[in-house]
Amino acid sequence: MASIDPNTDPYGYLGITQNSDGSITRRPEFLATCTADSDPKSPVLIKDIPINQQNNTWARLYLPAPAPATKLPLLVYYHGGGFILCSAASSIFHAFCSRLAAEIPALVVSVEYRLAPEHRLPAAYDDSAEALDWIRTTADEWLDDYADFSNCFLMGTSAGGNIAYHVGLREVVTCVGVDQPKPLKIQGLILHQPYFGGVERTPSEIRLAADKVLPPLVSDIMWDLSLPVGVDRDHEYSNPIRAVRLDVLEKVKDQGLRLLVTGCDGDPLVDRQIELVKMLKDKGVDVVDIFSDGGFHGCEIFDESKAIVLYAALKKFVLNS
Repeated sequence: MASIDPNTDPYGYLGITQNSDGSITRRPEFLATCTADSDPKSPVLIKDIPINQQNNTWARLYLPAPAPATKLPLLVYYHGGGFILCSAASSIFHAFCSRLAAEIPALVVSVEYRLAPEHRLPAAYDDSAEALDWIRTTADEWLDDYADFSNCFLMGTSAGGNIAYHVGLREVVTCVGVDQPKPLKIQGLILHQPYFGGVERTPSEIRLAADKVLPPLVSDIMWDLSLPVGVDRDHEYSNPIRAVRLDVLEKVKDQGLRLLVTGCDGDPLVDRQIELVKMLKDKGVDVVDIFSDGGFHGCEIFDESKAIVLYAALKKFVLNS
């Protein structure tokens, strides 16, 4: 990936080939994956459980070891990849979730959702919301014994941050006053360098047009492959600023839902993240924002020193909510 310039060969950089029928072929060796039991020295216990076998969706659970005597916050995690790449089994996200579970500590449920363009949005949102329903109804002993259902957080990195935002708002609308087998109280949404877009370029996208990690050209391709056919990047899935629902945000406030949004000024998407934070704060939503100098999109996934700072911020947000 690092040897290919995303501005000259964006498809090669993403490890995909676009086919004449609009589908894509992914290079199988492009992004490493691992099994739940790949690291016997892991500081957490890990297992995979199917959710919807027809859609081939499943969850990877991370439980700090030794098993705790008291129940832990429940953190539902959605991986990144621009809606077209990666998996809950991707090695980079597997390692990240292992550390999350150990550092907070929390019981982490990492969700495998369907990818575009085979399954365009809202498929990823639907799968991610279905995972919450699965958590409420499954008889899994880790969830029953160690998860505090009254202290749940939805978190995502990049495209996963986009998912956490949209699924979180969907939950606010659909689950109020609904009897649930095991009531799930979502206390907060954690948007880690969330992936949003729009037709008009922002100043940060112009400034970082030649970025070597996530230039606007690459973002455009991923949106073209993931959004519903016939819409542009100002669709509400990619540009929530263009489709602000005041009634939903009022419910967010009424339910005391808090948001944590993180970003850095080396990410072309930073202006969109800042714009979202400003809009939410203007509407009275409780938002904690952490924006740092330098960095790049997804830097905490790859840079240990930055990851340590992020884990500390996540721990503070979760334990103080």
